[in-house]
Amino acid sequence: MAITEFARNYHQRLFPGYQSNFLETDPEFIERFDNFAFDEVVNSDDLDDRTRILAILATLIGTQCVNEYKAMMKAALKFGVTPVEVKEGVYQAVAYLGIGRVFDFLQATNQVLTEQGVKLPLEQQATTTTENRLEKGVQAQVAIFGPQMAEFYKSGPAESRHINHWLADNCFGDYYTRNGLDYKKREMITFCFLSAQGGCEPQLTSHAAANIRLGNDKEFLIKVISQCLPYIGYPRSLNALRCVNEAANQDKRERTNEKARGSEHE
Repeated sequence: MAITEFARNYHQRLFPGYQSNFLETDPEFIERFDNFAFDEVVNSDDLDDRTRILAILATLIGTQCVNEYKAMMKAALKFGVTPVEVKEGVYQAVAYLGIGRVFDFLQATNQVLTEQGVKLPLEQQATTTTENRLEKGVQAQVAIFGPQMAEFYKSGPAESRHINHWLADNCFGDYYTRNGLDYKKREMITFCFLSAQGGCEPQLTSHAAANIRLGNDKEFLIKVISQCLPYIGYPRSLNALRCVNEAANQDKRERTNEKARGSEHE
């Protein structure tokens, strides 16, 4: 068995001039992995390169693979992902992974950008202020999840209600309102953060539903799972697929019920 021409060419596009030491120490493994990840998987659907690699970057943050992230980040810049898009992904990861797991990725991102000649800090992307971040965060929640989120920040037991408030003003008001990535891309990378870290299936199902609501339909999310599978493995990929199916089935039921209610009023 040998590495296919497509896999070699795709690897060269990702990592120009790079020759892995594993070709010498682990040639059989590299043949199988490269043929799978850089040929079979890439050719399994029509996802464009920029979307694919943006999803992979988010997945690598979720799996805590900082060295692979740095290599893929360089490839992402070659594939047309902008420095702002990369940085926005890292910033948003803090809301879903915590600064403890994102700190090294922020440093790695700055290191790669500096090596690539990108001047830091990048142009500002914030659109909210201390005074309006709650209001704008709630608006983002409503736009993404639906009108039921308008009062969600006030809900819950008194002793934990502040967390729902923080979800609105911090997670959505501080991050989702920023320029650089639209809601569809932000929900896609959130889906990748959650699927990669595992153990967040209720939230993953919720964000799968949000993706579908925004137009990142079931077929799109399956493509994302497929492209990220080599980086997170089968168990978490299958968990993500189950969450997508649950969200899609729920969306179908809601649409059926809405249609039935509409027919009753005709």
